[in-house]
Amino acid sequence: MKYWLMKAEPDSRIVKGKDVKFSVDDFEEVEITPWEGVRNAEARNLMKEMAVGDHIAKEAYPDYTAWDSSHPYYDEKTDKEKPKWYMVDVRFKSRAKHFVSLALLRRIAASSEPPTDVAYIGEDGFRAVEDMALINRGRLSVQRVEETAWNAINSLADEGGWDEGSDKGRKSAKSSKTGRPVKSSKAKAQDSDAKVEAKSADDEQNSKEDAHEANPLETETKKSTDSAPKKGNRKRKATDDGEGSAAAPLRRSTRTRK
Repeated sequence: MKYWLMKAEPDSRIVKGKDVKFSVDDFEEVEITPWEGVRNAEARNLMKEMAVGDHIAKEAYPDYTAWDSSHPYYDEKTDKEKPKWYMVDVRFKSRAKHFVSLALLRRIAASSEPPTDVAYIGEDGFRAVEDMALINRGRLSVQRVEETAWNAINSLADEGGWDEGSDKGRKSAKSSKTGRPVKSSKAKAQDSDAKVEAKSADDEQNSKEDAHEANPLETETKKSTDSAPKKGNRKRKATDDGEGSAAAPLRRSTRTRK
């Protein structure tokens, strides 16, 4: 079984006149949703690796929203005969007892040893969090999660034990040239409600996500670690890598639901 982290927009954000918000509340309400709109080649390829054995509801199939000119992530360069973009259907499993924030994970990664308030994750869990793509390649919207890191995050979600408000307002831990957090007593973590910046461009730079507080929305094997904004219509945003007015809200079912 493989584990995955998939980012979404927890707050309302209008793209081409439509709200691309897709929070944990939205996910819980619909239970199963297409993960459309990914316009990053690496993220797309990772989705193509996903299998029903990972508790994906439906394995990768062509993302038809790329051909819909009214969709926020329309790609005029796609060809229906030779699909370029793919999506999977994911299934909601459950909520986490404790919100595991990006700021908390950054604080753990910036420490020289497991922080005392979360020492129960152990040395292996500590090292696994430190090596997560979320820490070192934060903008990628779909990421692999190693089993040890997944177990550590589940432990954090189940056990809690830290001051869940203590990391808010802190600055991000300084990073080395390799992108790894520098372990320093001055390193600070950054927190806010996960926001993913999207911007449409080409194959390799069509959208950018910078989730301040992104957490794994779960496929069936995952516990959601997102503190969700209120229920509403939804949509998740796609990252790229070589990655108004009241608008009709989007949902994941083309991530353009109602």
